[in-house]
This record gives sequence, C-alpha cells and structure tokens, in this order.
Amino acid sequence: MLRPALLAAALAAACPAHADDADLAALRAEVQKMKTDYETRIQTLEARLAHAEATAAANAAQPPAPAQDTANSAPSNPGAFNPEISLILQGGYAHLKDLPERRITGFLPNGTAPGTTRGFSVDDSELVLASNVDPYFRGYFNATLNDGTVGVEEAWFQTLALGQGLTVKGGRFRSGIGYQNEQHPHAWDFATNNLMYEALFGEGYGNDGLQLRWVAPTDLFTELGAEIGRGANFPGTDRNTNDIGNYALYGHIGGDVGDSHSWRGGVSYLSTRAVDRSGTLADFTGNDVATAFTGDSKTWLADFVWKWAPLGNTTIHNFKFAAEAFRREESGSLDCTGGMCGTSLGAYQATQYGGYAQGVYQFMPRWRAGYRYDLLDPGSQDFGLNNANLPRSNYKPTRHSLMVDYSPSEFSRFRLQYTKDKATEGQDENQWYVQYIFSLGTHGAHSF
Repeated sequence: MLRPALLAAALAAACPAHADDADLAALRAEVQKMKTDYETRIQTLEARLAHAEATAAANAAQPPAPAQDTANSAPSNPGAFNPEISLILQGGYAHLKDLPERRITGFLPNGTAPGTTRGFSVDDSELVLASNVDPYFRGYFNATLNDGTVGVEEAWFQTLALGQGLTVKGGRFRSGIGYQNEQHPHAWDFATNNLMYEALFGEGYGNDGLQLRWVAPTDLFTELGAEIGRGANFPGTDRNTNDIGNYALYGHIGGDVGDSHSWRGGVSYLSTRAVDRSGTLADFTGNDVATAFTGDSKTWLADFVWKWAPLGNTTIHNFKFAAEAFRREESGSLDCTGGMCGTSLGAYQATQYGGYAQGVYQFMPRWRAGYRYDLLDPGSQDFGLNNANLPRSNYKPTRHSLMVDYSPSEFSRFRLQYTKDKATEGQDENQWYVQYIFSLGTHGAHSF
C-alpha cells in the first residue's frame, strides 16, 4: 500500500511543475516581443528627431524671407489686430470766485480758453487707441471729447526696429521738453496745471512734426532728443509756410541710487516764431486793449525728478519730488489797438523767469498727499513806443496748492485740492477742487 501512495503523490507533484514551465516560456516570449516593439519605436523616434534637427539647421542657414508689402497685401489673420483701447473720464466740482477772467500778471496771455468752470463740470474725456502696427512701427491716437467738440490731442507713429537706441516719431505729439510736458492732464499729480506751464504753453507744448530720440547704451540713463515741426501752437503761431516753424533740443540723464532711490534731470530748449499772436492787456486806465505780437520766442527749461520707494516697492509708501524752472526771451513787435493805444505799433523785448516745485507722498496704500509751490517773475519788459500806454509790473505771481487723493484701484482716483491763487495782482483767491478720474480699458504706463 505504501508504494502506490508514494507513486500517486509523485505524479500529483509533477503535474503543476509541467504547467509552470509552459507559463514561463509564454512570458519569456511576450517580454521578448515587447522589447522588440519598443526598440522599433525608439529607432523610429530617433530617426524623426534627426530629420527635424537637420531641417532646423537648414532653415537657419537660409537667408530670411523678404518682408511682405503690408501696404498692398491683406493680413494673413485679420483678427490679429488687438489695439489697446482706453477712455479717460474726468470731471468734478470747483469752488471759485465769480471773476470775469483770470490773468497772469506780467505775461502776455496765451490765448487759450478760460480755465476751470465754476461748480460741477465735466473735463475733456480722452479716447486712446494704441498698437504695434508691425515689427517696425507703433501707432498712437488720442482724441479729446467734450460737449460736441472733438480734438486730436496726439496722432503719431514711432519706429520699433532702428536699433542702436534710436527712435523716430512722426505726426502730432507732445514735445519731449521738460518733465511734465509729455503728461496728459489725467496723469498730473494735481487737479490744476502749474503756473509755469500755463504762462509758457497754456497747457503743454504739442507739435506736428518729427522727433528723433537716442538712448545711449550706458549704465547711466542718457537720452538726447531733437524735434522740428510746424510750430503752430503757443508761443508760436501757424504761419502757413513750407518752412520749419519750430525746433527743440533736449537731454536727460538719470539713474538709481541703491535699491530705493531713482532720479532724472535734464535741460531743454525750444525756439519758435509768432506772427500776429493775439492777446488782451489792460492799459494805464484799466481798459482792455487788443495786442498782436510778431517775433521770436526762445525758452530754456531745466527739470529734476527724484523718487523714493522702500526697496523699489511703491505699493505701500513712496515719495516723488519734481521741480522745473524756465527762462524765456521774446523779441519783435507788438501792435496795440484800442484804449490809450489807439492804433500803435511798438517794439517788444522781454526776458522772464519762473518755475515750480512739488512733492507727493503716499503715506499709506492708495492714499497720497502733496504740496506744490509756483512762482513767476515778469523780469524785464520793454513795450517800445507803447511804454506810454501799457503798464509794466514788478508783481511776481504765486500759487500754493495742497491736495490729497485716494485711488481705490489703478483705474480710479478721487482728489481734493485747495489752492491759494495769487496769479493776478490785487487778486487773492481761495480755490477748492474735487476731482474724479476713471480709466476704462487698457492704458499704457506713464513715463518716469
């Protein structure tokens, strides 16, 4: 009985062993097949990679394709035009005296419309469109809208690919002279303009013409600029000629001091000419007389800006100081009509000075406070034969302004301002302003 039992046990043990050998053989065959498949795939991918690298190298060695004539060919993707579009809304409330007009004593008037309206009012809204035209040019358009009137504030093209730090701008643009001149009113730190710019340009000096700028490849920021143009805006006039009506030269340098300070300073020169530039002055009897200036106007400007922000972070605290000064010389003739003048033509010579200084401090996130001081000096004025008809004043116009503003976001701002205005001799006015500024849509960053 023992031997049959042992034989049965041996047979039972042998059957699973035969089954395991068959399974192992099948597994080995499957693994070998997978290895063969993977090696084939890897070889295929390596071949494709080698082909792609060879194609890329061949394309790099070939000369670039000629640029398309964008003026005569349709864009390959019409939906690619995606300009920056923004609308600036401005307005507020002004508490002012009821005065027939506000003049800057000792300075020929700039001929612009009266300043801020009393009570509630809406200032000019600005519609801005800007975009890169192609890899070579950028375009910018700014229109002012108010009570059914539309004005073209700026409309220019600018090069993008000249290299060597050079750019050319053409069209209508704000001149690069000074510091504040290129800023639109919504970018000002105060609700009103400073006296210096009011006396020199009315608001800011704009021009139809060409501008060349060069930024040097140095660690110290160095910028040089030159402009020529029509010269139709104050202090010049439109003379309807083919000649160059004005030219401007300027240079700026600047840089960083540590991680928290930056600065920029510069000098500028503007030369233009006026023919029958109209204005209104008061004669010795206090009656208004009409004037017309014909001659040359030359202005020198100096500007300086210093900014502070802890480690460059402007979100919590920051401070900005800005100051500008000018010297203006005008020479020519001054017609005087009406009042004591009757009809009189006399020579006119004037050398005048002035400037402003301001500081704005962000004392907590979204809140800022600022102070600005304006001072003008009428300098020397010679009316020639009209010295007997037109008084000359040594009065120096001044203006003190205090403001505080709150910006709920980068797209909105509310401002309260108090101004002690002494721009007119014998006229002392306390002015209050409440202002709002809203930016709808994409708007480019402002300059330094």
